[in-house]
Parts: sequence; C-alpha cells; structure tokens
Amino acid sequence: MVLNARLDHRDPLVFDTHELGRRPGALQRLTRTVDAPKDFGVQGVIGVPEGAPVELDLRLESVMEGVLVTGTARATAEGECVRCLEPLEQQLAADFQELFSYPDADDRGRPAAEPGDDAEDDEDRLFVEDGLIGLEPVLRDAVVLALPMQPVCREDCPGLCSECGARLADNPDHHHDAVDIRWAALQGLAGSLGDGEKDEMSGDGPDSADAAEKQEK
Repeated sequence: MVLNARLDHRDPLVFDTHELGRRPGALQRLTRTVDAPKDFGVQGVIGVPEGAPVELDLRLESVMEGVLVTGTARATAEGECVRCLEPLEQQLAADFQELFSYPDADDRGRPAAEPGDDAEDDEDRLFVEDGLIGLEPVLRDAVVLALPMQPVCREDCPGLCSECGARLADNPDHHHDAVDIRWAALQGLAGSLGDGEKDEMSGDGPDSADAAEKQEK
C-alpha cells in the first residue's frame, strides 16, 4: 500500500474527518471556498488561474472501508480559443467522487490481496491519514476531465484566415481572390509581353532608338 504524503491540516484542501468517526452512515456536509493551486487545468490550453477562487460543495460519508467524498468544484477557467487565438473564459463545474480508505481497511473487512494481485489498484488508492484527507489530487483529475481539450470562444468561431491570419469573425466578408496555379505561368508571360508592347509604343525599345538615329543622319 502507498500512503498519502504527509498531510498538513493548514492546507485548505485538507479536511478533518474526526467528527465523522468510524461509524458507517455518519454524514457531514461542507462548503468551502479555496484558492486554486498552481497548474490547475490543462497545461498551456485552459485552466483555473493560480489563486482564483474555487467553490467546493462536499458530502463526506463514513463507510466501512473509509470515507466516501462526493462533491462539486466551481470556478472560472481561462484559456485561448484554438481557432482564433483570442482569450476566453469558461464557467467550470467539476463533479467528483472518491473513496479514502482507512490504512487498515484490509484488516477490517476487505480480503487482503495476494502478492502482486491488484497492485496497481493499491498504488492508485487514497487513504485517510490521522483522520485527514487531501482533496487536491482528486480535484485536479476532476478539473482536467471537465475542461475542453480544444476550447473555443464560441461554437461557430470561424477562426483565422489561412493566408493572412486575419480574424474572420471581425470581417465575415474577408477573402482573397484565388489564382489557379495552372494559369500563373501564362499570366506572367502575358505580363512580360504587355511590358514589351508598352516599350514599343513609348519608343523606348532598341528598334525605335535605331530609327531615331537614322532620322538624325
């Protein structure tokens, strides 16, 4: 079994369960507003800024194996639209439920696992430590699952122009004249021919210079 790291009762995300005792069926409801910890969300995409208020509505219930925590975390997440790159805000409501086991739960009613049996499950379990439980890892998982992996400022955001990067929502009629690459070479040739004709008409070409010299003679 892997126990929680030493919990600090001064941490706002650490809760005391001594009032519940170890009487199955005992219930406690809590409401608390805490500051969001660092990196609370999807790194580089969207998340709750460090220190922003997070409202917690919790239900702590004593069961045979430990303390069952059910709750909802509400906060305002900030990020960047993946289409137009504009900053955005999103109201977040993350529901979660987690069982914090008593360290001696196996001895009290749960069959002890055979060596190597359910080892991975034991590593993922959380425990009640001296009557305290730490909710930060539970909240992190709940917030990540509740946040969009590709946030958008609005569902129909048109994004940016692929040619010049202009924000299309600011100018719905924005467009660029498409040029068929198959005709691009001919257009260039036509342009060079047009320049040659202009030179002849203006008398700047080599033939016009010869003619002007003969006239002077």
